[in-house]
Amino acid sequence: MSKPTLSLAGGTATQDRPFDPRIKYVRVRSEPGARFIEFDFAIGDPSLFVELVLPRAAFDKFCEINAVEHMSAEQIAAVDSEMAKWRYGEETLMASNHART
Repeated sequence: MSKPTLSLAGGTATQDRPFDPRIKYVRVRSEPGARFIEFDFAIGDPSLFVELVLPRAAFDKFCEINAVEHMSAEQIAAVDSEMAKWRYGEETLMASNHART
């Protein structure tokens, strides 16, 4: 039985990776220098994440303990694209309006 593969945004990512629960991803959403770090944390698939908030020192330790990878620009774009589909739909007036902004 083959492992499922991760295909980001319809295969637009630079590389497809097999799902691997040992890989942990973070995407920092807070501003640089913020007292608390707002971030997304995913295991095995960047698109399946939880939103977390930690003080800077705790975030740094969290990243060290989990040996995280920061999401690539391609992964971030794919996640954002999928989120927009859920928020605005496809082939809808709202999707068209959102694309123009």
